[in-house]
Amino acid sequence: MSDSEKPKLAIYWAASCGGCEIAFVNLHEKILDVDAAFDFMFCPCLLDTKKKDIEALQDGAIAVTLFNGALRTEENLEMAHLMRRKSKIMVAFGSCAKGGCIPSLANFTGSDEMLKTIYIDNPSLDNPMNIIPSGVTSFAGGEISLPGLLGRVKHLAEEVEVDYFVPGCPPESDQIWNVIEKILSGDLPPKGGTIGCGNLTVCDDCDRIKEEKRITAFRRSYEFYPDTRACLLEQGLICMGIATRSGCGAPCTRANMPCSGCYGSPDGVSDQGAKMVAALGSIMDIGDTSGLSESAIALRVEEFLQTIPDYAGLFYKYTLAGSTLGGRVGGSR
Repeated sequence: MSDSEKPKLAIYWAASCGGCEIAFVNLHEKILDVDAAFDFMFCPCLLDTKKKDIEALQDGAIAVTLFNGALRTEENLEMAHLMRRKSKIMVAFGSCAKGGCIPSLANFTGSDEMLKTIYIDNPSLDNPMNIIPSGVTSFAGGEISLPGLLGRVKHLAEEVEVDYFVPGCPPESDQIWNVIEKILSGDLPPKGGTIGCGNLTVCDDCDRIKEEKRITAFRRSYEFYPDTRACLLEQGLICMGIATRSGCGAPCTRANMPCSGCYGSPDGVSDQGAKMVAALGSIMDIGDTSGLSESAIALRVEEFLQTIPDYAGLFYKYTLAGSTLGGRVGGSR
């Protein structure tokens, strides 16, 4: 079958680290099967297809677009709408596209404050003229223009219709192959579904011994060497497995590290962070409070919670833009 007869496959990289492309390449020899089944025709980090080539296609000419990355800039926004228009199936591919991921933690501050921190107040930067990159820069060979920042970081479905969501930071390569097989076979759930994952939680995939959960203090992973068999949450480590969708195979807990939550919330949970906070609230053990005043109990709870270093970074690392919290900074775009 010639490329002109094959369905077209595209991958676009918006505001993300590029790990989703690496995970795709990590299909290893199966990438040849992808090439046999699709005309793999647009992926800016791997192919030299130009934007104008995509614009020239008829609407709906691309069978599937795997769109990874959050929407941080005007260019990301433009490409999201362009790829949606040109694609029959639009997939939010990876945690950044699905829930905003780490880029959306910027929603806790304004763009001006963020740029000032990066380019002026950064202790490792030498910038005596306090230059912040923006707009158009002219030089002898022409001009370079930078896309403007959006008022807040968005996940893909905030701007365009998404047919399917694939979680993971990045998605596990075996799950990417499962997604490809589902697309090729047509064995897809109703539109709007999450694919390339499980239906339970990481705790269900984790083979550690779980007993009654009562935590007397939260601990950081650098403070001790965790027992390799016991539940990490029961040892005081904030393991997000209880509030995270299965499908990754629990590689973090197998490596004696707590789950950080990259597969997002499981079915039936709309806010991963809120689910985790509720779970922790039910297992915190602040000791005997008999005879203590309300203020003394509140102080004991506060001291307990102060051992959690970064609420947003722990509970909303992968899902902030799609959560009920969303981030405190607004913006019309």
